[in-house]
Amino acid sequence: MKETKIDRSEQRLRELGYKQELKRELTSFTNFSVSFSIVSILTGLTSLYGTALNGGGPAVIIWGWVFVSLMSFTVAASMAEICSSYPTSGGLYYWSSKLAGDKGPFYAWVTGWWNLLGQFGCTAGIDFGLAMLLCSVISLSTEFVFERWHTVLIYFAILIVHGLINTYAVRLIAILNTISVWVHIGGVIIILVTLLVKVENKASASFVFTGFINKTGWSSSVYVVLLGLLQSQFTMTGYDASAHMTEETKNADVAGPVGILMAVGVSFLAGLGYLLALTFGIQDIDRVLGTKTGSPIAQIFLDAVGETGALLLLVILLVAQFFCGNASVTANSRMIYAFSRDGAMPGSKYFHQIHPTLKSPVYGIWLSCFISGLLGLLYLADYVAFAAITSIATIGLYISYGIPTFLRITYSKNSFEPGPISLGAFSIVNGWIACVWICIITVLFVLPGSSPVEAANMNYTVVIVVAAAMYIFGYWHFSARHWFKGPVSNIDLEDNEHDFVAGSLAQSEKHDVQEIMEGKQEVVEGEKTELA
Repeated sequence: MKETKIDRSEQRLRELGYKQELKRELTSFTNFSVSFSIVSILTGLTSLYGTALNGGGPAVIIWGWVFVSLMSFTVAASMAEICSSYPTSGGLYYWSSKLAGDKGPFYAWVTGWWNLLGQFGCTAGIDFGLAMLLCSVISLSTEFVFERWHTVLIYFAILIVHGLINTYAVRLIAILNTISVWVHIGGVIIILVTLLVKVENKASASFVFTGFINKTGWSSSVYVVLLGLLQSQFTMTGYDASAHMTEETKNADVAGPVGILMAVGVSFLAGLGYLLALTFGIQDIDRVLGTKTGSPIAQIFLDAVGETGALLLLVILLVAQFFCGNASVTANSRMIYAFSRDGAMPGSKYFHQIHPTLKSPVYGIWLSCFISGLLGLLYLADYVAFAAITSIATIGLYISYGIPTFLRITYSKNSFEPGPISLGAFSIVNGWIACVWICIITVLFVLPGSSPVEAANMNYTVVIVVAAAMYIFGYWHFSARHWFKGPVSNIDLEDNEHDFVAGSLAQSEKHDVQEIMEGKQEVVEGEKTELA
């Protein structure tokens, strides 16, 4: 007979309209570790350190990280509150549907597609950053000169490996994410201690906290400072992964939102230590900016501990970035699974399938790798494509973060029912701060990063964002608005009938037990009367 007893998280999922299909075996720490691995300070801060150093310098790197982390926490807090009320793999787009009332299908559609675009960009940015760093490591030890197509091929290979791990090693994913947390924290400590001990001519405090560098070609210092925030803001993305993993997490309405908040908080502290270590470790700024290794951080390590020591430190970064990319594919595939489960994607009947043996969304995994691979092809046409990819990730994800947050403080201001994690009276104010910040960065990161603007240094993010917007709104207007109804329950009639029968049997058994107990009570009272 089918087991009818279900835990609280599964019961809440059924109340939201879905039956349990994914294995619910992740702990609170594992849920946090997925988001922490995707935020991955050793990935984002490493990949764009040179960009920020040229466009703002040490002061923008350090204080930009502090400011962006604070603003990101306001966004994360709003998301955590909503996640506590709606713990589903659909995450953001499901929230938008429920918070927008009768306009739910439209907002769910827009949120879901922007989130997908951002996740594709995030996966591409992470794995491409890994490919570029790997090329730097190989060049450092062999002096081999990599062409752009070499980097792209390595990038494709990394995507394939991550696809294979997510397809065939589902049980291993939780272990890898747990290891990833300690690799990141341990890696930061090792790098921090190494640079503090080994660097003899450390940079001055005034250089680290007030040093400004502008090699962008723009004359406006304010504009350059704002552009320099991309490094920090790209790093502080992906923490919505905790929401996408809630259908696999125990005690999801608490573990999911706490995972979101912890990912941002712990990343801020670890990231600050990492950036301070790197920046104090700069001994010759001109040599770092003009490095032939292809990575300013590799040059910092090389100057500090020599070639062998630098290679060992770079291996830590490679391992951390590998874990980060793997976690990103995991979260991306869960979003594809959830979105296609509600019929929102072309080929939904394939992408929402869970492989009966592997217990993973196989089609969703490989779609994530394929689309991310296409984004990587931009690098063949333009050296600045990597910055464009990271901008796409940042814009796509933060638009999808902002829509449910905006709906929570407007449409559902008075009707929203919070879960166990709530911001209370601060919820509305925090939501508005988060929305304003999201609007600022959405505009900021489509602007050109270098002057004069030419085909070779143009920010192609705006082209991709406009194309994506045309697709999202065009598809809705001409087709989807006629058939897309938002999140659709997958609890079929058979399940409902089973629950009804099970419930009836339970009530019947309860009634029978009650009658037996009443009968026993009557017998006891009768015996007492006779004895009297």
